[in-house]
Amino acid sequence: MLYPSIDKILNIIDSKYRLVNVIAQRSKQMLDTKHYQMKESEYKSKKTIGRALEEIEKGLVTIKD
Repeated sequence: MLYPSIDKILNIIDSKYRLVNVIAQRSKQMLDTKHYQMKESEYKSKKTIGRALEEIEKGLVTIKD
């Protein structure tokens, strides 16, 4: 099961479709640039998708319309 839960993040992002797009984009950025918003030891997840979810939950990723 992913941490944080999707239900918590849907309070931040208005739709599941947008959530999937934002997570995919941020995950690809992490893989390409190796740039993380937090220290690697602070992440609970080892995969970039989980790390992108954690960054969104903590408000480190901004979403522009």
